[in-house]
Amino acid sequence: MRIVIQRVLSAAVDIEGHRRSEIGKGMMILVGICDEDTDEDIEYLCQKVVKMRIFDDAEGVMNLPITDVEGSGILVVSQFTLMASTRKGNRPSYIHASKPDIAVPLYERFVARLQELFGREVQTGTFGADMQVALVNDGPVTIIMDSHLSEQF
Repeated sequence: MRIVIQRVLSAAVDIEGHRRSEIGKGMMILVGICDEDTDEDIEYLCQKVVKMRIFDDAEGVMNLPITDVEGSGILVVSQFTLMASTRKGNRPSYIHASKPDIAVPLYERFVARLQELFGREVQTGTFGADMQVALVNDGPVTIIMDSHLSEQF
């Protein structure tokens, strides 16, 4: 499972011209899922997300996890293109991205576990939909995590 975490001042998802979800200050998380992903990957990444100290404390130092930031939110969007293989040619291959029958249940469990650990509602896009995502990256702070390559990052 691969995620991209962006610390944001705001983020929103529109589908077919209608607002699906939005948050103010918090985290925008893009999620890519492969067939090898399990509940262990979900647990590892969700624990890391809620404990990641990327928000400023009173001294302006990135020292706070999202759970300590009052009024913060999380917006999670599925993104199969995170699993792109670009080694050969110029057209990305998505062969490593899971098909919906595998990916949807894992995505839903990721969101549910993250919501449980966060203690607040987690906003989402719609799996497989053509979404327009808007965000204001704060910092910018962008962190990439891959549960299968955790020691490389």
